[in-house]
Amino acid sequence: MEHKSTPMNTLLRVKVSAKTWLADDIAGYDLSPLADSALPAFEAGAHIDLHVPGGPVRQYSLYELPGEYPRYRIGVLRDPQSRGGSVQLLDNVHAGDTLTISAPRNHFSLHNGQNNRSILFAGGIGITPILCMAQQLAREHRPFAMHYCGRTLSRMAFVDRLQQAQFGDDSQMRVHVDDDAPDQQLDARSAIGSPSSDKHLYVCGPNGFMDHILQTARELGWDEGHLHREYFAATPIDSSEDGRFEIEIGSSGQVIEVHADQSAAHALLDAGFNLPLSCEQGVCGTCMTKVLAGAPDHRDLYLTDEERARNDSFMPCCSRAKTSRLVLDL
Repeated sequence: MEHKSTPMNTLLRVKVSAKTWLADDIAGYDLSPLADSALPAFEAGAHIDLHVPGGPVRQYSLYELPGEYPRYRIGVLRDPQSRGGSVQLLDNVHAGDTLTISAPRNHFSLHNGQNNRSILFAGGIGITPILCMAQQLAREHRPFAMHYCGRTLSRMAFVDRLQQAQFGDDSQMRVHVDDDAPDQQLDARSAIGSPSSDKHLYVCGPNGFMDHILQTARELGWDEGHLHREYFAATPIDSSEDGRFEIEIGSSGQVIEVHADQSAAHALLDAGFNLPLSCEQGVCGTCMTKVLAGAPDHRDLYLTDEERARNDSFMPCCSRAKTSRLVLDL
């Protein structure tokens, strides 16, 4: 899949119209527009940036398509390894509060094609964008199969809703729990199956789960262009041996030094460039910048292997340089 980055910097004020516990340590937030305002439309796979009051900016997928009521719905998992966003949100934000969010962005959209067959895999809280995809596919009468995996039912949101949903005759929906009988657990090879030109795979969840699904698909002969993923967080990278490098601005020739303990994004911001940032982990693709010369040291989770090999795109929030200088299209 070719990625396209279309940053939307519009900020919106919304009201928390409902807060509901969906499972152990998972709460759902309904975000409604304030009076005399509207919420931008979106398609399945979209996420918003949420400005946690007094804390960081975090990304949350929208789990329900627009319907009768104008609202965005997100699911938030209390992550014990969190950098603070989810804990602050769950403990301090309740129905009636107001929040600042971005307009929806979508780097995980469904592939077009009425006859395409989609295979959806969700692990844990990764159900949020996958549920929205299932809704859109069902609404458009497009065939799909869905596999939802978790460690225990008590920590899996939307299970009752999914088991009662009428997704249509062309769909298959399976829930797989680690403590189920072995024959009920996910057989990735069987679920993925052989590749074909009309099949696309979508996966979201913990990094280990996603790596397992994607690697299995590759072993079965799937083409990278038919594998679509969305990571929630990057795996920490050892930066102890990072060195300095330079960024040259293609339009002006200005040279900016990036120190060993500094990201390229922050070096650009310090130099006065208005660079759009969101996740700052190389997950969302918001800051993607075209490379005119030099070789990036890719550390993101957004670009495919083919896109990385071309060395013409760069995520300044996390990636660095293999060469002493990168020339960027800025």
